[in-house]
Amino acid sequence: MKKVIVGSLLLCSMLFSGGDIAPTPVVEEPVVETKAWSFDLEPYLMITNIEGSTNLVLTQASELDVDFGTILDNLDAAAMVHAEAHHQSGWGFWVDYGFMDLSNSVDAAQRITSARARQGVLEIMGLYRQTLESGYVEYLAGIRWWDNDIDVGYNLPNLARSGTVSKEVDWVDAVVGLRYTHILNENWKFRIHGDLGGSSNNFTVSTSAGVIYTINDLIDINVRYKATWVDYEEGTVFDIRNIPNNDLDYFAYDTVTHGLILGMNFKF
Repeated sequence: MKKVIVGSLLLCSMLFSGGDIAPTPVVEEPVVETKAWSFDLEPYLMITNIEGSTNLVLTQASELDVDFGTILDNLDAAAMVHAEAHHQSGWGFWVDYGFMDLSNSVDAAQRITSARARQGVLEIMGLYRQTLESGYVEYLAGIRWWDNDIDVGYNLPNLARSGTVSKEVDWVDAVVGLRYTHILNENWKFRIHGDLGGSSNNFTVSTSAGVIYTINDLIDINVRYKATWVDYEEGTVFDIRNIPNNDLDYFAYDTVTHGLILGMNFKF
């Protein structure tokens, strides 16, 4: 009995004095590395409608009203893609490019016998993201570059004259805007965007609204409705009988391009 009591006292002494007893192993949590940059790449299709007026050959503006079916019937080529890069500091940028090549033939008895339009629009935007309680807002600033090539065939029997006139015009708008994203739940987000742009002889407004559905960590589906209005004018009104070398010296373009956008966004 005496040995048992002595042994117990020795064990208690070792416990309270930090004796050589094997320590409890410490399990370290795995370190999750956060990427400084994240990237998005979104090819998209726009179901486009174009409305407004343009002045290509006649001194009077011609009304322009083209729906998606007409564009598909006359579409020679198209490419549309949107890419974004975001830094964990909140800064980032996006690049968006859309290109369409359209052509059409008209009855030779008409004054306008053929038309071809190639339009490219490139956006380069810097942005800063501010996180909010239920989403985030992004402040935008950048440029929008318009590149238009137009060829028009004409036939004027009363002047015994026919041929083709061409116009190549491009311009750059300075652009500022906002984009707000509201997180609805784990899979759904609502997003609205608006910006204003312009130069010395041009003014543009662009706006969009839609939803984003997250399939997984790599893919989103983006559905939105977008409208872009442009009012551009350069040169002076001319008399078609005095067009030197078949070149236009006047060009006006006042249109609204609007439609549903369907995109698949790949995240890296």
